[in-house]
Amino acid sequence: MKVFKQIFKTVIAAAFVIGWAVSVSAQCETWKDSPKKDYAEEQHVLYRQFVKADPPQFEEAFPHWEKVFAIAPAADGTRSFHYSDGIDIYRDKFNKETDEAKKKEYAEMIYKLYDQIIECYPKEKDSYLAARVYDMFYVLRTPYSKLEEAAKKSVEVSGNNTPYSVFTPYASLVVYNYKNDKMDAETARKVYEQLNEIADHNILNHEDAAYRDLYEQAREAMNGTFKEIEKDIFDCAFFKAKYEPEYRESPEDFDLIKRIYNFLGQQGCEDADPLMAELKVKYDKLVTTANAEKLDEFYATNPGKHGIALNKEGKYSEAIAKFKEALADPVTTNDDKASYYFYIASIEFRQMKKYSSARENARKAASLRSGWGQPYMLIGDMYASTSSGCGKGAWDQRMAILAAMDKYSYAKSIDSEVAGDASKKIGKYSSYMPDKEEGFMRKVNAGDSVKVNCWIGETVSVRFK
Repeated sequence: MKVFKQIFKTVIAAAFVIGWAVSVSAQCETWKDSPKKDYAEEQHVLYRQFVKADPPQFEEAFPHWEKVFAIAPAADGTRSFHYSDGIDIYRDKFNKETDEAKKKEYAEMIYKLYDQIIECYPKEKDSYLAARVYDMFYVLRTPYSKLEEAAKKSVEVSGNNTPYSVFTPYASLVVYNYKNDKMDAETARKVYEQLNEIADHNILNHEDAAYRDLYEQAREAMNGTFKEIEKDIFDCAFFKAKYEPEYRESPEDFDLIKRIYNFLGQQGCEDADPLMAELKVKYDKLVTTANAEKLDEFYATNPGKHGIALNKEGKYSEAIAKFKEALADPVTTNDDKASYYFYIASIEFRQMKKYSSARENARKAASLRSGWGQPYMLIGDMYASTSSGCGKGAWDQRMAILAAMDKYSYAKSIDSEVAGDASKKIGKYSSYMPDKEEGFMRKVNAGDSVKVNCWIGETVSVRFK
């Protein structure tokens, strides 16, 4: 019984092998020994003339192609036309068809023809494995699960001979699968590295310069697709290896240094890393230089802003020169002119003790901006700070205080923003107002107009404590 079972298994196995061989043989059959050889050749010639027409006439070619393909799928055994032309014919049918069931039928036929041409013409397998991937991706819109099998097989079988047309379809499905949790990072990295190795090999070694260029273009396009997930699937080491050669080629290129340094930092590369440390030194130096250059360019067309910066640095004479340059510029607005006159007045008063000039510039500032109390507050400060040296005695000093208080009061009346500060100063200096007795001795009554001696020279209405 055991012997019978063993014989049965052997017979079944043999039958399977024979059946497979017959199937392969049938799909690779030529017209060489066929009794219909002449008819097959005739149909071959007829369909080929339609296929080679410009544009191709696939519909006219189909009935003749169908007849010769049934007799000799592999033609004469040296030409793969019957398969490749069949793919073109069915692709044309697929593109023109609107019925989804029919489109599916045509797609299946295209898959079968690719299987057959790869089987029957193994010397051309590299190009047809890749062509199948291309058609699946760009024409047939094959589900990614099936496309992945075809792309993987193309790369595994062809290795460094894999045509560049596989790159973008394979990269696209990897990105899609990774983003949709259908592929892990390790697998995605492996495909990325595998395809880039193939591209690099051909860019360096392909005997045809035109193909070297095509592989380089395809690699750039593919890596542009991969870029969408690069940050997720690679670490600092990967990006260092990728960008360091580019940096070494142009080690003084500021834009390049900035881009690489910032990008590596985003990828988790720490400043302690030797490459990052080197980049940081250059980056900081170049940023400082670039900022200084940009600032110089900005100041060249904005002297007023330069004056403000110089004032903060304590370079008062230079600041005034820049403010005057801005004031002479016809494009400077009245509002900006008001600010620049005020800056000049402040510097002349507080830093240079040029009181008369400072008051004149403060008045110009006030005239260019309605309802602005600051210039009057500044003049009040000038009067108050110089009051102790005004005239020949206490009376003259108190008149100067009244002049200062008048300026604070006026500033308060036109500008609510300075009202609080003005009130405080008025309260502060009220104790320095003249006494009635002093006015009586001088025969001066409240409300009388008195001219303030010294540089102030204004007339005030006398008030007493």
